Amino acid sequence: MKILVIQKKRIGDVLTSTIILEALKERFPNAELHYLVYENSYAVVKNNKFIDKIVVLDEKSRKGKLAFLAFLFKIRKEKYDIVIDAYGKPNSVIVAWFSGAKKTISFEKGYSKLLLSDVINRNVTTESNASKAIEHRMALLKPFGIDFNLIAPKIFLSEEEINSGKQKLVEAKIDISKKILMISALGSQDIKNYPLQYMAEVLDYIVAQKEVQILFNYLPWQKNQAIEIYNLCNETTKNKIFIDFFQDDLREFLTILYHCKALIGNEGGAANMAKALEIPTFSIYSPGIEKTDWNLFENTTTNISVHYDDYANELPKEGDLFKKYSKFKPNYFYDKLHDFLNFNCS
Repeated sequence: MKILVIQKKRIGDVLTSTIILEALKERFPNAELHYLVYENSYAVVKNNKFIDKIVVLDEKSRKGKLAFLAFLFKIRKEKYDIVIDAYGKPNSVIVAWFSGAKKTISFEKGYSKLLLSDVINRNVTTESNASKAIEHRMALLKPFGIDFNLIAPKIFLSEEEINSGKQKLVEAKIDISKKILMISALGSQDIKNYPLQYMAEVLDYIVAQKEVQILFNYLPWQKNQAIEIYNLCNETTKNKIFIDFFQDDLREFLTILYHCKALIGNEGGAANMAKALEIPTFSIYSPGIEKTDWNLFENTTTNISVHYDDYANELPKEGDLFKKYSKFKPNYFYDKLHDFLNFNCS
């Protein structure tokens, strides 16, 4: 039996959807499992032991009509028995439908109901601490009689990669015998950025609490904003930040993250990757993001998140997202950050 799972969105989505493949491998150990992703997400699924083949939909095939058609025929030639579309948008539903598989599954939409054999409704509320992101993906396995299971996404690094990350830290004169924190300095979009001044205040607070070394994670085009956060920090904090140490290769970033005690900062793909490496996370959510969608396996110790709505009785209910974020000062959640640091960085 040959099964294709489709997830063509961002890194966090691609990583989270790997739980589908793990559950399938457990139920059908002899099945051949393929995973369709964009090229920019390849690094988080490389060497995943539950995936037999990674199918990359590159930019040329995505944007060119003829190239996309050629890609569809390539999928059809694979003769998949089952296709599970975890993305659920028209272009991914078309891939599932065109595959010719007898069983095709995705989320309930008007177009998916017309083209696919099985459609699944997303639940409105969460039923566990796994988050809606996990619960929705596990729901796609209902047609196989696979019950909900608390499976956590995983990233697989080789010993060689782990040692390579350690060597990069040593070469940068970062003391691997001391605590290293990865700071998710910026979100994927401006609206997801915790205000830069407040992020600097958070870093000042961390350094005042714990003896740590700090690394920044951000997208290459966000370098100037990252430097702005650095410049807003006090001198003591600046001396703890290795501002020139940056990995723009995703796989290399993972090898560095592996050696960190925790990841703190903006919610996003970096937090999902940290959890997949079993690195503790403290995530700050933008007011525009529904926390229960993505607060994977949150608890009171190793995975903590804060959101504007958590302090609804103290903060304004009206205003645009930027205005709301400007009111969400760090002092609202310093108590939670204090406990997080004491538990994970003592």
